[in-house]
Formats: sequence, C-alpha cells, structure tokens
Amino acid sequence: MTKNIPHPLLPNRTILLDGGMGRELRFRGVEIPKTIRSANGLLGAPNVVRQIHMDYILAGADIITTNTYALVRTDLAKTGIESLFEELNMLAGKLAQRAREASGRPVLIAGSLPPLRGSYRPDLVGPFEEIEYLYREQANLLAPLVDLLLCETMSSGAEARAAAHAACSTGKPVWVSWTLHEDRSGRLRSGETITEAAAAIDDLPVSAFLLNCSAPESITAGMQELKSLGAHWFGGYANTFQPIARDWLISGDKDTDGFLSLRYDLEPAQYSEHAQRWIAAGARVIGGCCGTRPAHIARLREIISLSSISKKSPPT
Repeated sequence: MTKNIPHPLLPNRTILLDGGMGRELRFRGVEIPKTIRSANGLLGAPNVVRQIHMDYILAGADIITTNTYALVRTDLAKTGIESLFEELNMLAGKLAQRAREASGRPVLIAGSLPPLRGSYRPDLVGPFEEIEYLYREQANLLAPLVDLLLCETMSSGAEARAAAHAACSTGKPVWVSWTLHEDRSGRLRSGETITEAAAAIDDLPVSAFLLNCSAPESITAGMQELKSLGAHWFGGYANTFQPIARDWLISGDKDTDGFLSLRYDLEPAQYSEHAQRWIAAGARVIGGCCGTRPAHIARLREIISLSSISKKSPPT
C-alpha cells in the first residue's frame, strides 16, 4: 500500500474537493429520475454539468469529480440506454476537462467509481468476480480523461477491494473513500472498523483514504482511526442528509420527490465547523458530498486559507 507518497501534482497543504452533483443539478432545474439520477444531466443538460464543475472550481476546489456516480450499467438498462454507457462516461470526463480548461486553474479531475448495486448497502455488493469486471470496464474508460480514480461511498471492505483492484490496474493514482454507519460509531455500514476495511486493500497501491457520504458527525468519529492508517492524504467529505435507513434504496425512505431529505443545520457556516474538526484531527483532504453546494466549498476554501495563514504567522 502506498501510504506516504503525496500526489506529484497536489500542493503540500490541505486539499479541497468539490461538492455534490446530483442534488445541485436538481437545484438548477434538471430532472433527476429515480433510475439514472444525475446521469440524466449528461443526457439533457451537459452544459449545466459543465457549469457546476466550473462553479466548484471558482469556489476554490483543487479537485473536481466526474459526473459518473450514477453511470451504472444496470441502472441505465432500466431505461433502455445501456448502450450509451461508454459514451456517457467519456462525456462526463470531457465535461470536467472543458470546465478545467475554461477556468485556467490547474485543478485535478477525479474519476468517480460508485457502488454498483445501491449506495449504503453492503448486503447487496455481490461477488468480487462480478463487480470487479464492471469496475475495470468503467475505470478503463475514465482513466485517459482523469488524473486519479476515486472509489467512493464504499460500504464494506469487499466493495472497496473490487473497485480499487480494478482502478489500480489502470496505473492511475487510486483513492478509496468509505461511507460510515449512521450510529456515529466510526464503523462502516458493514459493521467493519476502518482498520478492518483497510486491511482488505492493504496489498494495493492506494494513496489516499477518505470518508464520505455520511453525516459530518460520523466522519468526525472516524477521523482518528483513519489517520492511524498512515496515508499522506486522508480526510472526509460529508453529506447533508437526514439519517439514512439501514435498508435504504432509491425506492426506500425518501421525501415526496424521491430524494433523501436534507438537514437544516448544515448550511455552509455550520458545515464548515465540522470540517474544522477534521482539519484539527489532521485531515489533509476536505470537501462536500451530496447536498453540499458551491457556497459550502467556498466557505471551506476560506477556512483552508485562514489555516495556512495561521501556520505561517510567527509566534507573538
């Protein structure tokens, strides 16, 4: 496992990821159906996808993430567009590239590799041989278009191993991010500790460990154990959802529009207070997941800037 080698293109300071995509598309009037979710933005509103990338860059993100979280073959098949799988992955990567080029900022692009059989569901992950093959297909499509591959919202050690194994085969830097249980225990949704989940990928050259798409409080609970893994890059990016049920699926607990309800106590200033706790615990990477917006990322950029100034200031 590559634990202490920083990415050669990243500055030696706290790194800022972007925020959510699917909910942001919805905020901007793009229809997000239950089947293909944010992938619908690639079909009907690619310019909005590109603009969201741009807005996160302008807010100060160092890394933007491709809109590929919902590009899952089985989900596309439900609406009869599985044949577009390759085309949509390529488009997602190119939209991120176009936003970077237009911004003139040297941001990195992370290619998102998502859960394949439902987010937050370790019981639905499936056999390694089946899902590793699918992850490898998507990783190979994204690799030429991105700077690193991000296996995100991994609910178990087994899920992360399949995604990371496939991603590492491309030769690109690979980051792994786990989602944590809602009980604030700091454990994965599978019940595994972070250390146990990391053991499943100990033989792979994964260069960053993150926690994401969990309540900010859950990420805080897991940060010290995450730090103990010894990675140079580690940190978190939380969602702003109400608690997610153990058996949640897209057709499960939701608000009347088919979306998980948002908390009202995680506006940018409040969210940033949680992120400051992660930084205080040593996190080198922070950002936002579902429900966070460019304003959240702009606030996190302010915190990073203030932190950098504080570290440079001589003692009085």
